[in-house]
Amino acid sequence: MEGLEKAIEQIKENIPKLDLRENEPMRNHCSFKVGGAVRAFAVPGDLFEMSKVMFYLHMNGVSPLTLGKCTNVIFPEEGLDIMVISTENLRKLRLGETENTIYAEAGVSLAKLAQFARDNGLSGLEFASGIPGSVGGGVLMNAGAYGGEMKDVVESVVVYYVPTQALTEVKGSDCGFEYRRSAFEKINCAIMGAVFKLTPDDPEAIGARMKEMNAKRTASQPLDMPSAGSAFKRPVGGYAAALIDRCGLKGYTVGGAQISQKHAGFAVNTGSATYDDVVELLDHVRREVYAQTQITLEPEIRIYPKGMMLVDDWRERKQTIIDGMLEQAKQNAADSAAESRDVRPS
Repeated sequence: MEGLEKAIEQIKENIPKLDLRENEPMRNHCSFKVGGAVRAFAVPGDLFEMSKVMFYLHMNGVSPLTLGKCTNVIFPEEGLDIMVISTENLRKLRLGETENTIYAEAGVSLAKLAQFARDNGLSGLEFASGIPGSVGGGVLMNAGAYGGEMKDVVESVVVYYVPTQALTEVKGSDCGFEYRRSAFEKINCAIMGAVFKLTPDDPEAIGARMKEMNAKRTASQPLDMPSAGSAFKRPVGGYAAALIDRCGLKGYTVGGAQISQKHAGFAVNTGSATYDDVVELLDHVRREVYAQTQITLEPEIRIYPKGMMLVDDWRERKQTIIDGMLEQAKQNAADSAAESRDVRPS
């Protein structure tokens, strides 16, 4: 893609110290250990460097794919002509400016965030201590476990809003949190960090709850095998794992991809899985569960399609907005002129 190539050259010229890897295999980064190369993989050292990368992409009509720990994504073996921006170096973590709050950048792991909260006697993030993702991804998808969700503790989110090229703080109540969703999925922005509002508690009591949750996780989930976490979102009125098990699909295998024999809610890589294996496996499970229960399962794993391109069409959208404004101005002027003609001296 011409715009991407131009952006890469400008980034190399103007941000020479950036960790920029060309033709980077995504299997080296994704927890499922599947995926071909992306055209470029950038790892900014801080928020300023990340903002600069996004600026050059935006000016060349390219949208990046911003990822954290890559724990719930699958890339095609053929690779993609896109740029991935990794937040793995955005790891600042500190107590917030207001009482009982914590600020964490997007690349901070949820496990480290929960441990930091525990060490500072702040409760509310125990559920996140075993989730393998990062703050950015956790906020984006409203990650949750054991009855807790990010929406319960997020006070505000700092995003880089691409159209204005500026950092913006969004209140938690305005984030559009739903089950495994947020408004950020539909907005042209990148999550840079978040402020969490927590509750004071005894660190030992917090640690005990974390230990109990993680023991349950270890006993029930296939943590010893590559996976992308829960394969499907929880359907209304039930659990995906229970439905899959009831339909006799636990252990079902396509190539190197398998529905875990330990937990039917997980798809795992037995050692040689490919993108096509995963897609075929999940598609078969969805069709079979629907055939037997009339319930449609929605994938929680983000599967990026072959040939996907990410375009930032801001120039076209800006022109459309301007055209609309001009048209409205003409209409307002015409309405005003008509009103003037209708006015008669009394």
